[in-house]
Amino acid sequence: MQGSSVNTSRPTLGLLITAAGGAERIREKFVQPAIEAGWSVAIVASPTAATWLDNLGEVRRLEAATGYEVRIQPRMPGESSPHPPIDVYAVVPASANTVAKLALGLADNQLLTTACEVIGGQVVPVVVFPRVNAAHARQPMWDQHLVALRKVGVHLVYGDDVWPLHEPRQAPPGKDLPWPAILQTVNDAYVNRPDPS
Repeated sequence: MQGSSVNTSRPTLGLLITAAGGAERIREKFVQPAIEAGWSVAIVASPTAATWLDNLGEVRRLEAATGYEVRIQPRMPGESSPHPPIDVYAVVPASANTVAKLALGLADNQLLTTACEVIGGQVVPVVVFPRVNAAHARQPMWDQHLVALRKVGVHLVYGDDVWPLHEPRQAPPGKDLPWPAILQTVNDAYVNRPDPS
């Protein structure tokens, strides 16, 4: 299998978008600010997130903003990656289902395959923002999923200080995701990343 044939002088953020609230605004609220902050952004979307984004015309806009294809499907054997090497990955927004699968190492689509491999490799930093509600957090295994991810070095953007949880469909109208906190965590993860040598 071939590696990437794309080079960039900027650090590259591998943005992994799942089908959770906030995905529909990720270009304006996160991708553009990341680019303005000096990042190159390469995107992989889950199949459902890709459908949402495509129906809104956002796949085309994201590709125009980043200059890279939004990946959904795996590459063919021997096919080069359309993305440059990644310096930090961010799973944003991460659905409760995605968080559980990441903790368990279940890789049943391109996004999860990418994330599970990187988490297992423990070389490239991974940031995860769980876009969940209070009911998700009461699921009996939820805390164990978070512990498992933290144990392998995943940077979680999670807690009442950044994203107070509400009951399902009870969040205040217009409640925005903690985009600045997510981008700051990405920046911090990059600055404090392990030395590859």
